Amino acid sequence: MNKTDLKNRTKKFALEIIKMIELLPNKKIGHIIANQILRSSTSVAANYRAACRGRSQAEFIAKLGIVLEEADESQFWLELIIDAKLLDKKIVEPLYNEADELVAIFVSSIRTTKQRKS
Repeated sequence: MNKTDLKNRTKKFALEIIKMIELLPNKKIGHIIANQILRSSTSVAANYRAACRGRSQAEFIAKLGIVLEEADESQFWLELIIDAKLLDKKIVEPLYNEADELVAIFVSSIRTTKQRKS
């Protein structure tokens, strides 16, 4: 997967989260979780774009670390939505799986980039 594909994939992830947020209950907990997952999921896409514009490998690795943290946080919020039964698991599970795949991709990317740097 090249950088353009991954930029598109992270953006699509954020867009799908936005659609899911609209389905959350219109209660205090729904609003709080919506705000948190909106921030983390859009940060995955935004920070990956920033990483791709990094001026050095060190900057690229640092930005990917942020992307990884935000993808993992997004996965946490999705897990919480499932466990709290705020939405049907069938709606949330594909997004949870995508977050899991993104985490794996970014762990691998960081590892590979660090190996090249050595």
